[in-house]
Amino acid sequence: MVATDEDGAAAEPEYDEAAIRFLGVLWGEGYLSPGGPAEVDRVLAGVDLGGKRVLDFGCGAGGITLHIAKTYRSADIVGYDVEQPVIDRARAAAVAAGLSSIAQFVSSPPGRLPFADEQFDVVFSKDAMIHVSDKQALFAELFRVLKPGGVFAASDWLIGHDGEPSPDMKDYIAAEGLSFGMASSRRYLRAMAAAGFVDCTAESRNGWYREVARGELARLKGPLHDEAVAAVGAAYVEKNIRTWTAMQKVLDSGEHCPTHLRANKPAAGERL
Repeated sequence: MVATDEDGAAAEPEYDEAAIRFLGVLWGEGYLSPGGPAEVDRVLAGVDLGGKRVLDFGCGAGGITLHIAKTYRSADIVGYDVEQPVIDRARAAAVAAGLSSIAQFVSSPPGRLPFADEQFDVVFSKDAMIHVSDKQALFAELFRVLKPGGVFAASDWLIGHDGEPSPDMKDYIAAEGLSFGMASSRRYLRAMAAAGFVDCTAESRNGWYREVARGELARLKGPLHDEAVAAVGAAYVEKNIRTWTAMQKVLDSGEHCPTHLRANKPAAGERL
């Protein structure tokens, strides 16, 4: 996902070829968020995707979308992102995997999603909603495209409070250099409920990623260093080592809270 300028137009892509290559080395080909297939499966635990229409909101380079297409036997899955470089990568990966008849990829400018009302049975998202600052508008759109009785299942990067970010958090966000619109679980749950979702839950994954990120940093400094340098150059790798070092501080403090989110859209005729 990407920031927008003052006129609402998409700014330059944040996840360019260098970012895609670097994160592919760290997290796996086509993955722009941590945890790989195992964390995707945890987000989707208990959700029946068989024969369902699925939206992967903020699909990035398509690794997660293709994992869902291969693993869950959905009728079809649409990966959506506002950044063209990642959509191009995702489409090529779908063709290479023989999954282009099941997994489609769509790009459009930020704002209203390019889908009809009640088009999807399941809306999934993995660490992409952080890039959308207006959470209420976001969840209103996700609610709109979800069928009655449908399921929302996601993970996102949250902040642990509603107040001013700490100096360490400000340093981390500056080091990332990305359009982070971080919000607390309270704000997410309030926005989900305002959109009409019910059975809304938020489960912190800070403890899990705190240790995973520590291992990522160690690998960047050690076994993965040469591979990452070959992919993107030494300066890019050193910049990300600094970023991961800053991130570890706010993970250890609990201020950075990766979180699983789950909610339902009421079935037709069901009272809110």
